[in-house]
Amino acid sequence: MKASDIKKIACIGAGVIGAGWATNFAVRGYPVVIYDIMQAQLDAAKDTVKENLDFLVKKEIISSQSAATALAMVSYTLNLEEAVKNAQFIQESGPEKYEIKQKVLAEIEEYTRADTIIASSTSGLLITEIAKYAKHPERCIGGHPYNPPHLIPLVEITKGEQSSAETVHCAKEFYTLLGKEPVVLNKETLGFIANRLQMAISREIMDLVMRGVCTIEDVDKAMLYGPGLRFAIMGPILALHLGGGPQGAKGMLTKMREPGMMWLKDMASGTEIPEEWADIAHEGVLREMENRPAEFGKTDKELIKFRDDMLIELLKLHNKL
Repeated sequence: MKASDIKKIACIGAGVIGAGWATNFAVRGYPVVIYDIMQAQLDAAKDTVKENLDFLVKKEIISSQSAATALAMVSYTLNLEEAVKNAQFIQESGPEKYEIKQKVLAEIEEYTRADTIIASSTSGLLITEIAKYAKHPERCIGGHPYNPPHLIPLVEITKGEQSSAETVHCAKEFYTLLGKEPVVLNKETLGFIANRLQMAISREIMDLVMRGVCTIEDVDKAMLYGPGLRFAIMGPILALHLGGGPQGAKGMLTKMREPGMMWLKDMASGTEIPEEWADIAHEGVLREMENRPAEFGKTDKELIKFRDDMLIELLKLHNKL
């Protein structure tokens, strides 16, 4: 199959990720069906898609007419067969559990052609395990978005032991047509690229906060107003290269090798998340939100708006909108 053969899409799972994907597909002109086992979830997804489109109109990314056209492209169903039987591409965004994804995949395969691509939005599970009992594992891949999927371009494409090169190529081509920036993992690994990097940072955050070095708010400020600003412009290795002057990345890494090894020896290396960390982080976030300027958002709803407003401006600078 070629990306140009994809004419209809099914989104399995009507949560925030599924609704975000559906928004992206519909804006690009693809008819999409959202499936879920609960009517309440479908109703919430319908509201989310509408809100997403209204936001894009408000930001002058699309016109009101385009939004109306996209909204008409999305349908909703509690019937899995109806959702997937004529789809050439399926984006599964169900719960992050192997047994659930295996079960959903088995049900999907009852109603689809052998060449229909099935991409999982899993944020870190192995496709080999998800497709363990599949009739056609060669057409199964991972297509991990970053939230919100209708705005952030990254998609991590992961392949299982039996995923075909043709499927991976077609998926990459298709995601590119959607305006995404797909990256393909050469080897299967838990957590993929971006979430593993985030987890490494999170491990150090846990250690710093729990040792009393800094507060949750300090961590967020240090990342946001330091490396975060650079990372929003270019990747960490490219940023490092610029910091090396005429010698570039090699010069910087050579110069920082000895002090860097001192830091590494003092950094966290644990493999467990302390049970009390969830409470500590949550309490710290609540205090941080109280201290935020009102115009930057002090509630979850206000923070989401602030985040998405800022994302739009960043994406414009990167010529992604």
